This record gives sequence, C-alpha cells and structure tokens, in this order.
Amino acid sequence: MNYKIAVIGVGPSGITALKNLLDQGLDAVAFDRNTEVGGNWIYSEKESHSSVFETTHIISSKTLSQYEDFTFDDFDPEAADYPSHDELRRYFQAYAAKFELYPHIRFGTLVKHCEWVDQHTWHITTEKDGIEVTETFTHLVVSNGHHWKPRYPEYPGTFEGEYIHSHHFKKAAPFAGKRVLVIGGGNSACDVAVETSRVSAMTAISWRRGYRIVPKFFFGKPSDKVAEQTKWLPVKVRGFLNQLLLKVMLGDNKAYGLRPVTEPFGSTHPTINDELLHKIRHGKVKPRLDIKRFEGKKVVFEDGKTEEYDTVIACTGYWLSHPFFDKNFIDYSSGQVPLYLKMFHPEYSNLYFIGMFQPLGCIWPGAELQSKLMAQELVGNWKRPSNIKELCEREVTHPHYKQVNTPRHTITVDFHLFVKALKKELPKNYLSKNPVRKPLPETVSS
Repeated sequence: MNYKIAVIGVGPSGITALKNLLDQGLDAVAFDRNTEVGGNWIYSEKESHSSVFETTHIISSKTLSQYEDFTFDDFDPEAADYPSHDELRRYFQAYAAKFELYPHIRFGTLVKHCEWVDQHTWHITTEKDGIEVTETFTHLVVSNGHHWKPRYPEYPGTFEGEYIHSHHFKKAAPFAGKRVLVIGGGNSACDVAVETSRVSAMTAISWRRGYRIVPKFFFGKPSDKVAEQTKWLPVKVRGFLNQLLLKVMLGDNKAYGLRPVTEPFGSTHPTINDELLHKIRHGKVKPRLDIKRFEGKKVVFEDGKTEEYDTVIACTGYWLSHPFFDKNFIDYSSGQVPLYLKMFHPEYSNLYFIGMFQPLGCIWPGAELQSKLMAQELVGNWKRPSNIKELCEREVTHPHYKQVNTPRHTITVDFHLFVKALKKELPKNYLSKNPVRKPLPETVSS
C-alpha cells in the first residue's frame, strides 16, 4: 500500500517528525493552526495560541536542547547558553527552511477530528477559513504539544479579583502597582513571580509542597552540563549527588522562608531559576504556604495568614489533551500513559506520538530520535517488538523516577536514559544533516 502520513502540529516536535519522514522519501503533510513553525515559542501578546511570555529563555542549555541534525553551532555559533524565545523561534524556522519543510505544511489549518478506521486507514477532518475537509491517510503522527490547555487548581470560596492562568500571562507591565499572588513552584510560577515583582506593589508565591530551585550555572557552566558528568551513575545515586550539591551551594529552603523539600530528587520536576531566591531575600517576593480558601479579594492560607490581592495567577500546569480524538478512543488527560518509548501505542500500529514526554531536561533531542525511529519502522528498517503491550505496561510500572502522583508527572523520563534507549534502536548512521529527498517508493509493504 502507498503511505500517506498526517502530522499534527509544527512546533519543535512536529517539524522534526516531518523532516525525518521526508528524509525517507515518505509522503507526509503537516497541519498547524498558526502561520509559522515554532509552536509556543512564537511569542504573541494575543491569546490565539499558547505562547511563551515576553522575557522567556529556555531552562535547559543549548547543547542539551538542540537537534543533532542541526545544532546551534550550525545555526548561530554565538547563540546564548540559554537562548531567548526569539533565538529559538529563529532556530526552528531556520531548521524548517534548511530541510525544505514549508511546501509540506498547511498553515492556518485546525485538525478537528481524527477517526481510526483500521491499521491502514485514518479519516482526518480539518478546518481552514471556516471550510471543513475530510481526507484519508494511512498513518497519523501526533505532535501537538502538551503545554496549551490550562489546568486550574480548585479551592473553597470565590476569588473576586482577577484570576488567570500563566497561559494568559504575556508580560509584567499589566500588573504594575497591583498585589499579585502566584500559585505554584514550577518554572513558569517562579518566572512569573520574578517578573511581576519588578513592577507590582507586592508579589507573593504560594507552594503546596517543597520544590528544589536549581540555578542555571554551577562553577561557570550550565547546570545541566555539570549534571551530565554523572549520567553514567544509577538514577538514585545521581539524584543523591545532585541533592547534595544543591544543599552545599544554596542551603535549605527554610533559609529563604520556603516550604522544605520532603521527597527525593526527581520525585518532582526541579525548577530552574537564578532569580527567585535573590528576589525573596531582597523582599521582592514573599513566600506563602498553600491556599486554604478564597474570601472575596482575601486569600486565607493554611497557616491562617490572610491577605488581600488584586490578581491571582495560577501557574499550575496543563492537561494532556487531544481534542481531535473521541474520548472513548484515547484520553490521556488523567491516569497513566502506556506507550512504548513514549510513542508506540499497544494496539494502533499506524499511530505515533512524538514529543509527548517530559524529561528532566529538554524534549527536542528525544523527539528528534523518536522521529528517526518512526521513519525507520515505516520504511521497514526496524520492527517493533512483538510483546509491545507488555513493554507499554512496563514503562508505566517501572518509571525512571518514582514521582508524586499528579497529572504533571505521568509522562516523566530521565533525559539521558531516554536518549540512550532510543539511540539503541537506531542505526549508527542516523544523522542526516542535509536535506534528503528520496524518490517516493511505489509500494511499501505493510
């Protein structure tokens, strides 16, 4: 049968999926509701799509965040250790241009519904300019990202001030002179607290558990490059050493008035931030405990402390969402995600997920390797294991880290272990640094 492959999304995962399919001479087309590649790294003050905010920089260093086929040195040897959102946007667009992806992308197109018919057939309905079209494809590649559908926390009472999610936060200026409460201890929460504290009358940050704050640099090097030196050690040993290094360099959370960490390293995602602790010790950000209830504009915390705020910003993550699937077909919004190598479904062999994992590190290098493995299978150079259902279940029961039971932690992997597992399945010559356009094969065996 002739393959005709649909790719949903042209963010960082989607473009590498498309590139590696085309490299193998496969017929592929990608759909995206935006007008350019880059996903949420295309900064916009409009809320038409999920985007980073005005001052965002990546939280992993460039050398552990790049595609091997197109490194930051290939793009710009002077790129910062932690590139800005604008550098990253230009990087992704340069990747798409170099590998001649644009003719294969349909922009301004929303994927409305994907119906699985059989192991060789998908019916995919898209909408552009108000016109719906249904087409038939043999394979579907899902790379729509997992940072776009906001998840709000629930508390007793009602807050009568401004209550928004970090999804809607674009820049600090609108919060000038306001009393701001930020909920959460992840990367977005700490960034939002730092940024609003520059202009607000008062900024506080509420944590329901202790989080580890990791600086971007140790000993003059990016912190993830320092941690990389111990990647050969078992995860638990690595975690202990990282934990010890942080304690020596920064001290305990209690020294900053923050909730103490109670779980081992890796039980939650560490937060990469150089400024939060500085802002706390300079009185610009006030640490607070978890929220007990809302009372109008008042917020009552679990220790009984009560304060009034003008704005509450919930930086509480996103749902894992695939609105183009029927709920009774696939729904990963709650519970576990049983996929082999976080990409192969145990039942539907013509469905791939690319970039739907959360490493303690950057997604893109793993997404690139996933894409290469997908393409190798499609051209017959790799065959998925016969016990794939068992392997999918094993990934759920034997995760790299035993993490706290929250929706955010269902797709966590260790960056180095995950990359190693993917490379083990690939041929040694998997790199492809120049555009490759093989002639489409007349037939490909199923």
